[in-house]
Amino acid sequence: MRGRLILVWFFFMIAGLAKGGTRPQNFDKAEFYQVMKSGNMETIDNEMEAVKSAPGKQREGYQGALLMKKAGLVKRPKQRLSFFKQGRIKLETAMLADNDNTEFHFLRLAIEEHAPKIVKYHSDIENDKALVVKNFTSLSPEVRHAILDYCENSKVLHKEDFSLRSRD
Repeated sequence: MRGRLILVWFFFMIAGLAKGGTRPQNFDKAEFYQVMKSGNMETIDNEMEAVKSAPGKQREGYQGALLMKKAGLVKRPKQRLSFFKQGRIKLETAMLADNDNTEFHFLRLAIEEHAPKIVKYHSDIENDKALVVKNFTSLSPEVRHAILDYCENSKVLHKEDFSLRSRD
């Protein structure tokens, strides 16, 4: 009887893995930026799971950005503020630990640009822009692609900022 239970359990585990049920997700930057762009609650929640496999030093920053993105999607104001505050703390903590992380400055810039005035999260836009433009060529291809993609709808960052920089 015990052998049958183990066999049944094993079968269900294999079936769950085949469907992607309990298989851990791996963090992928390109996918992370697609999720940030999408603004879909379900994909954000799924990406929060994937971010758990991101490098430890960077995990907080990615989680913070996702939480702040999620804040803009929930309906209740109290929940919005809660998600935004949690995300802000995580992203800012990650930036304090690694202030030279240009990618986190880009994430903060993208959030600052779209944050409502009431949360008073706009003070670093110009500094973040300058750092992103300055260090653009040293970023990974996934992040550079995300930045150029973001430029399509940004009032702060423009593709021309990067083409002029590459001529210097």
